[in-house]
Amino acid sequence: MKLHERIEGRLREFVDRQPMFFVATAPLAADGHVNLSPRGVPGTFGVVDDHTFAWLDATGSGSETIAHLRENGRVTIMFCAFDGPPNIVRLHGTGRVVTRYDDGYAALAGRFVEVPGARAVIVVDVDRVSDSCGWGVPLMAYEGERDLMGPYFERKGEAGQQEYRRRKNLTSIDGLRAFDDDPAEAPADELAARPAPATQ
Repeated sequence: MKLHERIEGRLREFVDRQPMFFVATAPLAADGHVNLSPRGVPGTFGVVDDHTFAWLDATGSGSETIAHLRENGRVTIMFCAFDGPPNIVRLHGTGRVVTRYDDGYAALAGRFVEVPGARAVIVVDVDRVSDSCGWGVPLMAYEGERDLMGPYFERKGEAGQQEYRRRKNLTSIDGLRAFDDDPAEAPADELAARPAPATQ
C-alpha cells in the first residue's frame, strides 16, 4: 500500500476511467449495521479537485449512506481495477449530503448527467488517499449498463418519487434519520384548513 498527498496524476486518471465504485459507511453505535453500496451510473461521479470527490445520489430502496453521513460523516470510497493492470484506490474522508432542496444542489448536480429520481449530491472531503496492488481482484469484462432505474423513476414523476422516498428512505435500518427532506404530502396551510377528525 502507498499513501498519496492528493488525488492527482495516474490516480485521478484511474478513478476517471472506472465504471463503478463502492462506498462504505457505518453508524456510531457498536451494534449498528455497517453499509457497503455499489455505485456505477455513467457520468454521475468524479473527482472535483485534489481533495474532493462527489457523486449524484439516485433514489434507491434504502438510504444508509445518507443516514450515516448525517450522523457522523465517516466514509470510504473504493475503486478496483477489473481489467488492465491490478490496482485498488481508496479515498477516506468526511462526507456531506446536499439534497435536491438545498441551495447548492443545482450547481453540484450540474457537474453530472441528469438522472431521474436524483435525491442528493454526496460530497466527500478526502483526507487520506491510498492505492494497493489489487492482485486478488479478478479480471472481468464490462458488458454495459442496466437501463432500469432511470425509466422506473421517470415513470413515477416527481410526486411518485417523493412518495417512494417517504416510504423507503426516511430512516436507516437502525432507525437513524436518513432522507426526510421531501415536503409533506400536503402543504401546511392545506392541512390546517382540513376539518378536525370527529371525536367519539
